[in-house]
Amino acid sequence: MDSKRVFLNASEMPTEWYNLLADLPEPLPPPLHPGTGQPIGPADLEPIFARALIEQEMSQQRWIPIPDEVRRLLGIWRPSPLVRATNLERELKTPARIYFKDESQSPPGSHKPNTAVPQAWYNKQEGVKRLSTETGAGQWGSSLAFACSLVGLECKVYMVKVSYQQKPYRRSMMHMWGGKVVASPSDETEAGRQILAQDPDCPGSLGIAISEAVEAAVIDPDTKYTLGSVLNHVMLHQSIIGLEAKKQMEIAGDSPNVIVGCVGGGSNFAGLAFPFIPDKLQGKDIRFVASEPRACPTMSRGQYRYDFGDTTKLTPLIKMFTLGHSFVPPGIHAGGLRYHGMAPTVSLAVKLGIIEPVAFHQIECFEAAQLFARTEGIIPAPETSHAIRAAVNEAVRCRETGEEKCILFNFSGHGLCDMASYDKFLSGELDDFEFPQSKIDDALAELPVIA
Repeated sequence: MDSKRVFLNASEMPTEWYNLLADLPEPLPPPLHPGTGQPIGPADLEPIFARALIEQEMSQQRWIPIPDEVRRLLGIWRPSPLVRATNLERELKTPARIYFKDESQSPPGSHKPNTAVPQAWYNKQEGVKRLSTETGAGQWGSSLAFACSLVGLECKVYMVKVSYQQKPYRRSMMHMWGGKVVASPSDETEAGRQILAQDPDCPGSLGIAISEAVEAAVIDPDTKYTLGSVLNHVMLHQSIIGLEAKKQMEIAGDSPNVIVGCVGGGSNFAGLAFPFIPDKLQGKDIRFVASEPRACPTMSRGQYRYDFGDTTKLTPLIKMFTLGHSFVPPGIHAGGLRYHGMAPTVSLAVKLGIIEPVAFHQIECFEAAQLFARTEGIIPAPETSHAIRAAVNEAVRCRETGEEKCILFNFSGHGLCDMASYDKFLSGELDDFEFPQSKIDDALAELPVIA
């Protein structure tokens, strides 16, 4: 490469999203109605989702056009650059070539607007007045507030309480874009009141916040619900990351042998990895490494079962890797990775052996983040640090074996609103936490039994 960065022109932004469901060797198990246990249809989802998004959720079509107006809005920051991490390579003394797709370029600072913008736009087209959602670390909540401000919608965000307290500036970002933010669990919903009655000091979880946001949509005909990860249409929208990266890798004259991303619900990982999976299915030697926290080891220690997407059982049952809908992870600083389940598409790919899950403690991830900041200059989000940890480990392995592999990872967001977390890391106040198997078994015991 002549340059450290590979850019695409605005005209080179993808015009279609890629849908992995068209190419997976097994069909995705259908979502089930939470009351009847039977497969759900589009009508079952209309009370909470826009019709266009329901169609995308259930589509088997390989390519789905991106509306021109959505492309125009995405063009505020896209295409995002592909960067060669040459300084990191030198520091590690590795023969590996390390690239990252820099999704921190968006106004909210993460990959999340890639789906927030189309979700807000489709809802606006259907006459919806406001959107409700949940957020963990605040990346999704700030992205949806940003997207709603672009298209003219109201936005209500239920933010996991521990992150609400840890990350005040993400709250400020949501407020700047006109969003309303509530710490979850709250006393505004029946779901929140139910949780608080059981545990007044509950730190919250994404599953609880989802329950509150879904309830807010169900009881108000002018409100629809949006989800920042897990669902098929979210993975679809995020495929723009990998589609751009494929073009950029060709320009760089290189091709990835290992693709890495952090995983909570799975969207940023899927966005980068899914467009490359057909290459593997056609015989290319390429590995996909999904990095999750040991404090919430959904794929590493969970089960591939039908489960609810939320804590109070309002959502459809989906087949996924799960720790159980009642599982509440500890308050680690990678709040966006504190989710009990995993995207059904990612889960099926793990089951089929296409994707390899790995798990790390938060301190070793913060150490990798510091290394990256001191070599490449960008301070990563705590979530992104999990991808960096996995990429560094792959590069060190290449140093030990002498293999000249190409490693590509998704830099899913910057950490400029997470400096309080880094202060704790630098002062030695962070702890590692790993759940005893008995606690995970207790949560798994509450999974529904589906014949």
